Amino acid sequence: MASDKNKRFVKVYEEGSGMLSSFAIIIDRLTGVNYLMHFGGEHESMTPLLDQSGRPIVTPLYDMDTKR
Repeated sequence: MASDKNKRFVKVYEEGSGMLSSFAIIIDRLTGVNYLMHFGGEHESMTPLLDQSGRPIVTPLYDMDTKR
């Protein structure tokens, strides 16, 4: 299994029951873009998190090690 530093996507937050429905915030380690993932039953969805202006939320790459 790859270490976190070798994974492209890193989970930084998770909320929910896990069985019926849960949410997670995932960061792309190459771009820094934050995504919201929803897991529910047989369905999963993923969308970029947006700021008030409609632009994707980007975590500076130098912050990646402090998020995990």
